[in-house]
Amino acid sequence: MTTDAPYVRFFDEGGDPTVELLGGKCASLVSMTGAGMPVPPGFAITTAAYDAFVDATGIRDEISHKLATLDADHVSSVDAASATIRDHLTSRPMPEPVRAAIVAAYQSLQDRFSSPVPVAVRSSATAEDLPGASFAGQQDTYLWVTGLDSVLHHVRECWASLYTSRAIIYRLRNDIPDLGLSMAVAVQKMVNSSVSGVAITMNPTTGDRSKITIDASYGVGEMVVSGQVTPDNILLDKVMLSIVSETIGDKHAELVPDATAGDLVEVPVDPERRTRRCLTDDEVVAVATMAKRAEKHYGCPQDIEWAYDSDLPPGEGLLLLQSRPETVHSAPAATTTPSTPSTLGPATGLLSGITASLTNRNPS
Repeated sequence: MTTDAPYVRFFDEGGDPTVELLGGKCASLVSMTGAGMPVPPGFAITTAAYDAFVDATGIRDEISHKLATLDADHVSSVDAASATIRDHLTSRPMPEPVRAAIVAAYQSLQDRFSSPVPVAVRSSATAEDLPGASFAGQQDTYLWVTGLDSVLHHVRECWASLYTSRAIIYRLRNDIPDLGLSMAVAVQKMVNSSVSGVAITMNPTTGDRSKITIDASYGVGEMVVSGQVTPDNILLDKVMLSIVSETIGDKHAELVPDATAGDLVEVPVDPERRTRRCLTDDEVVAVATMAKRAEKHYGCPQDIEWAYDSDLPPGEGLLLLQSRPETVHSAPAATTTPSTPSTLGPATGLLSGITASLTNRNPS
């Protein structure tokens, strides 16, 4: 990393979306914004900011020393090292030039709106979302963050999440070196999700690349990604964008913003909404079309997160939150014969396949 690298970079200011400077997630957000895809506005706090922090505070050598003798099978030792490193990262003072750059960028983002908006603060490590290995869920994301002090606090928490026990063990077991590892952070307008979910540009059960699979539920998508709700599952033909099969999920609860609490709260979904698909036919096609655009842009099957933002006008609410390579099937030999049914049936098969993609992509 060169010493003149910027500490912040807005998604829409152009430039080369390098993982070295932006981490996997922010590089994807910059690339998608540059390609004209509907990404919520925001900025990256680059790896240069993290590197300046660990160098100025003198903790880089301490981190290396703590990690040098760790064994992935000695969990208690990993836990102790993780706790010490994370305490260093969250308690030591941020260099003033880094803090000033973050403050100015946050204020500039807020100036784009008529009133203050909450933001999402999302970790973006330099080693994440690599083909064949995914760090999905291993670093932290914070939703509905309001106010400058809270943003600065959660940026530190994202930096510290580079050294959770889970992330350390994953890197040890997959021979991913810590040397040169760094962390960027995305700060972007929080999406007020009426409906959200994931889409994979193949059938994750069979590897059939002639299909698109959509998982969808009400509210913020965290309950879909974490498996807390049974979402709607929709399988489409990738060319015709016609529905091949669908299963209506229970969708018993949703996460919605509580303006008074300044947080997300879980509320029950009424029976009528639970028993119908949460996306209209046109919305299903729109999600699938956006997923295809992401696949074309990156040149390989994609696993995207998307949401409909109720703050935006009808017809403009679909937003692309993230796109990463699909990693369950490494695709060269993937099945493309559309007539091969899942042995588990459409409901169980689709759900188990997409759940595996979301939660079990990193076998220990």
